[in-house]
Amino acid sequence: MKLPRSAPGRRVALVVAALTVLAPGVQLIATGTGAAGVRDDCAGVPWMDRSKSPERRARALLAASTLDQKLRWLDEHSANDPARTTFTTAAPRELPPGEFVPVTFTMPPQVPCTPAIQYTDAPSAIAGAGAGVTVFPANVSLSSSWDRALAYEKGVAMGHEAWRKQRNVLLGPGIAGGRDPRSGRTSEYLGEDPVLSGLMAGAYSRGVGANDAEPVQAQLKHFVANEQETDRNNSSSNVDGRTLREIYTLPYEIAIDRGDVGSVMCSYNQVNHDWACGSQQLLGQILKREIGFDGWVVSDFGARHYLTDDPPSLKAGLDQELNAWRYWTPMAIKEQIAQGRLSEADVDAAAYRIVRAHIASGLFDVPRLSAPDADVSTPQSQALARRLAEQGSVLLKNDGALPLSRSVRKIAVIGPTAANTPATGDIDASSVCLHTAPNIPCTAKAPLDAITARAQAGGATVSYADGTDLAAAAATAAAADVAVVFGHYREGEFADRPNISLDAGGDALIAAVTAANPRTVVVLQTGGPVLMPWIGSVRSVLEVWYAGEEMGPAIASLLWGDTAPSGKLTHSFPRSEADLPTAGDPRRYPGTFSDGSVVRPPGNTEPRQVEYGEGLRVGYRWYAAQDIEPLFPFGHGLTYTTFAYDRLRVTAHRDLRVSFRLTNTGRRAGTETAQVYVELPPSANEPSKRLLGWEKVTLRPGESRTVRLTLSAADLEDLHLLQYWNTGTGRWTTARGVHQVSVGTSFDTSLRGRFVMR
Repeated sequence: MKLPRSAPGRRVALVVAALTVLAPGVQLIATGTGAAGVRDDCAGVPWMDRSKSPERRARALLAASTLDQKLRWLDEHSANDPARTTFTTAAPRELPPGEFVPVTFTMPPQVPCTPAIQYTDAPSAIAGAGAGVTVFPANVSLSSSWDRALAYEKGVAMGHEAWRKQRNVLLGPGIAGGRDPRSGRTSEYLGEDPVLSGLMAGAYSRGVGANDAEPVQAQLKHFVANEQETDRNNSSSNVDGRTLREIYTLPYEIAIDRGDVGSVMCSYNQVNHDWACGSQQLLGQILKREIGFDGWVVSDFGARHYLTDDPPSLKAGLDQELNAWRYWTPMAIKEQIAQGRLSEADVDAAAYRIVRAHIASGLFDVPRLSAPDADVSTPQSQALARRLAEQGSVLLKNDGALPLSRSVRKIAVIGPTAANTPATGDIDASSVCLHTAPNIPCTAKAPLDAITARAQAGGATVSYADGTDLAAAAATAAAADVAVVFGHYREGEFADRPNISLDAGGDALIAAVTAANPRTVVVLQTGGPVLMPWIGSVRSVLEVWYAGEEMGPAIASLLWGDTAPSGKLTHSFPRSEADLPTAGDPRRYPGTFSDGSVVRPPGNTEPRQVEYGEGLRVGYRWYAAQDIEPLFPFGHGLTYTTFAYDRLRVTAHRDLRVSFRLTNTGRRAGTETAQVYVELPPSANEPSKRLLGWEKVTLRPGESRTVRLTLSAADLEDLHLLQYWNTGTGRWTTARGVHQVSVGTSFDTSLRGRFVMR
């Protein structure tokens, strides 16, 4: 949700109007909240009048509410179960003894005709709902498709499965800046570029809310600068105001502007020494005033947001506490009101934002299902999961080994994650299905099974070694025409990775296989960038990420070329960890304490200080500014044909138009994601060029097409494509002067042009 722009570069927050009182004689009729069917018994209730705007309906509901009923909206458990009256505050976690004592108390039931609501975590599958859901590829794979229509489709499917599992608020998608690939949740996010990430998240959220008959709200998380799991709940991300806006809040702004976002979840960490869930600058100033977000803000589970801070978190811009009451008990809020630090108007404003968003999304008008479906995964959603896996996979290197030809008669498949029979412990194909969400059951269709079936269809045979014995793996590889070896690492919430090298001796396994068979193809199953000390010895490298339940058929299709790879990287891949923006300075990662140590001293409860000293030099901006050649640049990705670019033309008036000719110079059809970058004038003081836009184009062999990218004046302003954050004026500013435009197949572009902004 976003407010209309009131002036260039600014949006204003909506003022909560005076609450409408109930008309005399209106009778509130109790209803079976959450029951299936049309609410005929709510016809006379003002906030159920669908002819009125969500704003008027929300005001009518709050006008009929007591203070306690308004307070109910400010906690997830209370807000989402309107008939419940007895509550217990959450047990203390991470708090000093005696600071918090659990209390059981009662609240009046909510006003009639309010919906039952259930949130769900959903990185790429509906969490906590047991079996019977589709496990789609991780969002790092989705972003690598560079396909907004596909993101929308995934959102539609996720919204449908959430609804049928009785959930109607989806806690996702997630957005982060990709500052350090060791972050444990890299695979949940949408890449290192804020424009790409924001547009993909916006399309995803539109899909989640697309079906009026099955209303589900999307939520962006985790706002903001939540770039590591190490001490995520007790650290401060210290970042300058320009970098904060250009890198970290910009994708949220774009997703809100171009999406259908009901809520935003604030993060655990501090930002510049203020808790993100109690920061007036982050929530009140940036999110609600600068960006103009008029939905509701909810805390991450247990994120610190004290009412005793100055200002209290409720006044700073937080609207709801996730899970059970912890910091915002009704007793605590009433005490703050009595002391004059809060007012009932503050409660009204927060409750209004929540209620209005729920009404606008349809949650009041379509009752939640009375019971969840046992199985919501359909052939259509499984086919989408396969398409997502195929289109998100990135062919990083290919010296002719792929696609596999008919002359290949013997294929060796090697590695523990190729099969669904664990070689050691829990390492198998299903363990890299969607590893960031271990509470989501996933039995993947194993690559070994799919490769075997595809090989047999062509008259070839497959042998397998799990890789635990290097000599056996080498012997299996030596006896084959082609060796396909799988390498992986696992990551997830609560911990960062110690490195971005392969797990389980993967580098040694690949080295042993390539020494035995020079015709080796590597399939990577990782959540983000990975080091490749063996890159010069292998023929082909295919990155499939965490490819979901349909990984096996998707990988087999890509290996044989039944589907041509078309993915492009949304993270730069470094040659070594020493090349990362955070490397070599513990103050940048993992952060330090007041005594300078990187390990938390015993008994020390102070926040870890993480200095974002690299500023704007994040991702590809870092490599360009430092003149470091990455292993694979942002935007890189090969396919089974080649493309040529020429005839670039750039014109700029009110809008910006970039056109060029793209030609398929190979022997088979293929899809290219043509990328356009812009370098602002020197006065903007940017570290490098930045992504301006892209077009996905499919061409037959020998076919040429003129590709046209048109960016309207609204695009340029709303997405800040030609703007930088001016710290002197505190506004987005359009850079004046010569802008350099470049076009090509990746960040390493081939065509150059220019235009002038006067």
